[in-house]
Amino acid sequence: MTEPIRPKLNRDYILNFLERLLATPSPSGYCMAAAQLVREEAAKLGYACETTPKGNVIVTVAGAEAGGGALGLSAHVDTLGAMVRAIKPSGTIRMTPIGGYAMQTVEGEYCLVHTRDGRTYEGTVLSTKPSVHVYPDAREWKRDEENMEIRLDEDVRSKADAEALGIGVGDFVSWDPRTRLLPNGWIKSRHLDDKASVAALFGLLEWLKREGRSPKRTVKLVISTYEEVGHGASYLPSDITELVAVDMGALGDDLSATERDVSICAKDSSGPYDYAMTSRLIALAKREQISHAVDIYPFYGSDASAALRGGSNIRAALIGPGVHASHGMERTHADAVLGTTALLLAYVLDEQVDA
Repeated sequence: MTEPIRPKLNRDYILNFLERLLATPSPSGYCMAAAQLVREEAAKLGYACETTPKGNVIVTVAGAEAGGGALGLSAHVDTLGAMVRAIKPSGTIRMTPIGGYAMQTVEGEYCLVHTRDGRTYEGTVLSTKPSVHVYPDAREWKRDEENMEIRLDEDVRSKADAEALGIGVGDFVSWDPRTRLLPNGWIKSRHLDDKASVAALFGLLEWLKREGRSPKRTVKLVISTYEEVGHGASYLPSDITELVAVDMGALGDDLSATERDVSICAKDSSGPYDYAMTSRLIALAKREQISHAVDIYPFYGSDASAALRGGSNIRAALIGPGVHASHGMERTHADAVLGTTALLLAYVLDEQVDA
C-alpha cells in the first residue's frame, strides 16, 4: 500500500447536498425528482451520467489507466414510504407500505400524498383508535397495516370528498423527514438510509474534481431507485467487475459500530462479501486512521445482494456510515459520512485487490 491520503473533504458541500436530498421525497417507485437532483449535481461537477430504463442514474468517472473492468460504487436514493391502498367511507386513507418497516415507527408522522396529476396534500398517519379519551383499548390496539390510516389535512368527510381532490388508489405517500443537522455534527432524519451514502459519494466526486485527480480505473456510481423493495442494482453495466455497495451500517445488539464509525459489513442475509475486497477496505481504514468497525447484519440486504442475485459476475463489498434506529427515526454523525467518503477515496485511488 502507498502512504495515507487523508483528503481534505468539503464538509459543507457534503452536508448541504445531503440536506437537499433529504428534503426531496423519493419513496421507491417515485424517485423522479431525487434522480433529477442527482443528475443536475453530477453535471455541475462536470461528470457524464445516464439514466437506465428503470430510473437508476449512472455517473461515470474516467480512469487514469486504460483497460480492465470498471469499479462500481452504488448507493440508493429511494426510501421507505407508502401508497394509497383504499379510500375509506370516512375519507381517510388506508395505506400499503413501501419497504420494510415496523408500522409503529410511522404512527403520528406527517406525510404527503402525491396524486397522479401532480397535486400534493398533507396528512398524518394515525391508529384507527387514535385517542385514549375515546377508545379504552387505544394503548393495546395493534399497530399493523389494517389498523392504521392517513388523516388528510383537507375538508374531507367522505370517500367522494377525497376523490374530488384527485386522490386515488396507487398514489404515493412520502414521510416528512424531520431533518436536523446539529452544530455538534449529529444528523437526525428519516431516510439517512441511504441518502447519507449518496451524499458521501458526491463528496468523493467533488474532491476528485477540486483536486484534479482521477481514479486508477474507471469508476461508475450507480444511484439506484428500487433498493428498498429488493431490486435496486439488479442490473449493472456489463463492464463493472467489482461493486462496493455504500449503504447505512446497522447498529445495536451484538454489533460493534457506532454512529461515528464507518461500518464494514463482512456478511449479511445474502451471505459473505468478497474476502479480498473486504480485507482491503479494512486495511485502508486502518491506514487512513478512519474510525470503523467490522460487523455482520443477519437481517439486511444491499444493492450488491441484488446485483449478485440478478446474475452479475462481480466481486462485491459493503460499507457505509453507522446509522442508529434504521428504518425508524434515524441518526448518524457527520464523522461517519465523511469517513465513508475518505475510505472510498482511498480505495479508488490506491486499489489493488489480490485474488
